[in-house]
Amino acid sequence: MAKISKEEEELRKLSVEMRFLEQTAETLQQRISMMNAVMTDLTYANMTLEGIEQEKENAELLVPIGGSSYIKVKLANPDKVVVGMGAGVSVEKTLPEAKEIVKERLGELEKTMRSAQQQFTQVAQRINAGRNRLESLLATVREGKT
Repeated sequence: MAKISKEEEELRKLSVEMRFLEQTAETLQQRISMMNAVMTDLTYANMTLEGIEQEKENAELLVPIGGSSYIKVKLANPDKVVVGMGAGVSVEKTLPEAKEIVKERLGELEKTMRSAQQQFTQVAQRINAGRNRLESLLATVREGKT
């Protein structure tokens, strides 16, 4: 049985680490994409709450129902908003309370997003460094076998 060189052993270990780092980067990208979607949703909610604040009772509004379709409704009580609290639970809140909840969620999500982006940047840097080392090791192993 042929003896495995130090470079070949490092090459094997580095290959395993690179696969792990690439999977980690992919997972982080998926998380960042999901957070972007939630941030967009919360931003729309915040803008809607800001707009409702300007409306009076019985004002006519167009409410999106999906597929670029809307229904016309009358605003029964502009001072109360039903806010999702998570786990399928929704609670009636005052308009200022609802705005504060949405803003807090946006703030927390922005922090989480920054953290995930920093992690992704670190992983990407490690991947690039690993690829450079892989290329160097491959060249060394090829030279040794010719």
